[in-house]
Amino acid sequence: MRRSLQQCLVLLACSLAAGAVHAQYPDKTITLVVPFPPGGVADTVARPVAETMARELKQPVVIDNKSGAGGAVGIGHAARAAGDGYTLLLSLSSISILPEADKILERKPLFQLDQFKPIGRITADPTVLVVRADSPWRTLEDFVSDARRKPAAYNYGSSGNYGTMHVPMEMLKSAAGFRMIHIPYAGAGPAVIALLGGHVDAISSGPASVLQHIRAGRLRALAHWGDAPLATLPGVPSLKERGYNVQFAQWSALFAPASTPDAVIEKLRTTLRKLTSDPALQQTILNAGSPIEYMDAPQFAAYWKADAQVMTEAVKRIGKLE
Repeated sequence: MRRSLQQCLVLLACSLAAGAVHAQYPDKTITLVVPFPPGGVADTVARPVAETMARELKQPVVIDNKSGAGGAVGIGHAARAAGDGYTLLLSLSSISILPEADKILERKPLFQLDQFKPIGRITADPTVLVVRADSPWRTLEDFVSDARRKPAAYNYGSSGNYGTMHVPMEMLKSAAGFRMIHIPYAGAGPAVIALLGGHVDAISSGPASVLQHIRAGRLRALAHWGDAPLATLPGVPSLKERGYNVQFAQWSALFAPASTPDAVIEKLRTTLRKLTSDPALQQTILNAGSPIEYMDAPQFAAYWKADAQVMTEAVKRIGKLE
């Protein structure tokens, strides 16, 4: 009995100590890993979120753009981080795609989905088909018709193989029956620059990466992958409206390593829920082209699971890339 009592006291002391540590969280700088270069959707969302989070938590939140392999390098880095709440991940929906892509390519995945706990979804945008404003294509019908007449004569850029700019274009190609050459870049920012510079003919991108260029008259949006009109791009039709049963959402969400204590996760959930309801942050992200579509962890976990199944099937259809 004496030994059992001592063990209980030790466990109680450890529990109280852990609770005290978690109650003090955070007491130092938090690193927010963004697995893409500056200029893309993830980075556009991460920066105002990090700034607002830092004010709320009263600790610096530093962005670490750790790009490579379509996002897998940064996501893998975050997956291996200590589960103490001081390394977080802001990822796009490509997190659901990349492990299956590695499996198809017969290489060891840099991470698995169960290495993360979801904190909450921040945005959920349909991707937008964009071309240069000086291109000959003024409508989706122009684009598809020309691509069908000249197989593989045109190309499109993406943020990397199997990423959130690659998969939706492959879905459209399959549905509309045309061929284009895929040119992967190291992130959405470089892909947009390639389009502006005339190195590629089109991209499928989240609105946040291209909206400023559309408004400035440098790019033209032909269609989007959503199921409802886009407030930021009124008049741009959906693919469904034009007869193609194709949908794709490029969402952004906050994650923590799976070993992060529940108390820290709850603190982060409360913080994210509060800051995503802040009108100033909502307006900042809306101005960038990505209205907040917040979803708390329990609902987002179910959404993420279902979305991952759809994306896995899409990657399987694409198959192995040389």
